[in-house]
Amino acid sequence: MPDHRQRRAPAPDWRRKPTLTGELVLLRPVTVADVPALMPALRDAEVDRLTGSHGDLRPDESAIRTWYATRGEQDGRLDLAVVERATGHVVGEAVLNGWEPANESCSFRILLVPGTHGRGLGTDAVRLIVGHAFDTLGLHRVSLEVYAFNPRARRVYEKAGFVAEGVLRDALLYAGERVDATVMSVLAPEWSRHRGHPETA
Repeated sequence: MPDHRQRRAPAPDWRRKPTLTGELVLLRPVTVADVPALMPALRDAEVDRLTGSHGDLRPDESAIRTWYATRGEQDGRLDLAVVERATGHVVGEAVLNGWEPANESCSFRILLVPGTHGRGLGTDAVRLIVGHAFDTLGLHRVSLEVYAFNPRARRVYEKAGFVAEGVLRDALLYAGERVDATVMSVLAPEWSRHRGHPETA
């Protein structure tokens, strides 16, 4: 009797933490030494709102250092520092997480420190790490959620090839306001066609 079970690709090597070089940014494994550069984002009220974090704007830096000190050991996720090539400064982080082996998919998020937006750094970083997800890790789908009050982030994702799939109504309650979240994704066949530049495909 024929075996109709799906043949899956080999499991991705999440233990390999790459360095990825783009036009404007370099992505490299995040380390505890990057914590001082990332703290302004973790303490910023607007970053907290746009990401729906409900975070403590006076976070325990010791606990945060412990978290970042262990990122290089993680399997099933990838945490990379975003470094602006022109200055060498760490300006954020880009993360693949929520890996679903059976579905060959994962989630994506990015965080930039205040004052670094509007220069194309985020778009370049998104293209780099999503390209890694498809080209090296062999995933089929990368997804994210973006809140309705963050159109700037949605535009960055669209420029890199993410497509809106649907709306999670009232997904976030933040400071008494209920906010929708849009689910977006990009698929491997789409990526192979436009390489993160859907406007030219």
